[in-house]
Order: sequence, then C-alpha cells, then structure tokens
Amino acid sequence: MPDRPVNAPYHHGDLRTAALQLGMERLANQEQPDLGLRALARDLGVSATALYRHFPNKDALLDALALEGLNRLGRHQAEATAKAGGGRDGFAEVGVTYVTWAVENPALLRLIYHRIGQVDLTTDDPTAMGEAFHQLRAGIAAMIPDEMRKDQRAAAALHAWSLVHGLAMLILDGQVEYDPAMVRKVVLMTDFKDS
Repeated sequence: MPDRPVNAPYHHGDLRTAALQLGMERLANQEQPDLGLRALARDLGVSATALYRHFPNKDALLDALALEGLNRLGRHQAEATAKAGGGRDGFAEVGVTYVTWAVENPALLRLIYHRIGQVDLTTDDPTAMGEAFHQLRAGIAAMIPDEMRKDQRAAAALHAWSLVHGLAMLILDGQVEYDPAMVRKVVLMTDFKDS
C-alpha cells in the first residue's frame, strides 16, 4: 500500500467486504470468537467511523460474520452434495461436511450459534437463515416425500441438524476425538425411510 499523508482520508473500494474478509481471517485463528470494530478498522487502515457506517456496532459486525459463516458452510455442503450426486448420498455429505467444517472453523461455528437466534426449519429463506440451512431443508425435501406434513419434515430436519451439530460440539469440546471415518459412520446411521 503506498504511503499517504497522516490526515489524508483512506478510500477503501469495498470496506464492508474487506471487513468481513478480515474478520473471517481472524476467526480462523481463534478457538473462541473475539473481534472488535476498532481493531479491524485500524488493521484495514480506515477510521473506526468509516467502519461504523457499515456496522453501527459490534453486534452488527458479529451478525454479518455469522451469516457469512452460514453461507460459506452452505457452499461447502452444496459442493459436497453435487460431488456425491445428490439424493441420499448427497444428503449424507451435507452432514459429514458440517462436522468437518465445524472442526476446521471452531470460533466461527461458536459465533454462528451465539448470534443466529431461534431457527425456523419450515421456511426456505436463505437470506434470513443462511445457505447452510437451505442445504439442510433441501436435503430433507429430497429424502422425504412431498405428501409428508410440514411438521414431519421439520422434525426430520431438526433430527439431522441435532445429530451433526451435537457430534461437532462433542469433538470441539474435547469429549470425542475427531475421526473422519467415525463421523461418516455416525452420519450414515440416520435413515429417513420410516420418518
């Protein structure tokens, strides 16, 4: 970056995106989420006031990072589903990918679940719930016939999510050793034929 006069304003091309990217990089190196707006602004070479235009407070930044995390997880899940050919195998990959991604991104996973609030598994609005929840609902829709009631699909989605989230948290909290082969076995034990 070229030198600039001390009091000269710094114009950042896309400050919001840059702040989210740097926030994600910081979270990647942490076990527990710990970020501040002023520190991010300083490291981006902008004033805190400039960053406050995009994130009025720390909560707004953390909420945006949590949604971005859900979207990144969802993109990984979508790629894994497509690679497996969709269907039952693809849905299993959604679960395996969830656990693997959680182990690789512990601070981001913890941030997500401290920020997202109550989840509605009956809606299909990825802008509100993130791409990861869209992948969960799409997988359930592929596994369970259309004639099943909405509450049955919601129960199946909650079952699948509870399984992989619980397994991920057991691993992150050191109660279970991370073994990719065991993760796959556990995820594959779920069968929705008789839901």
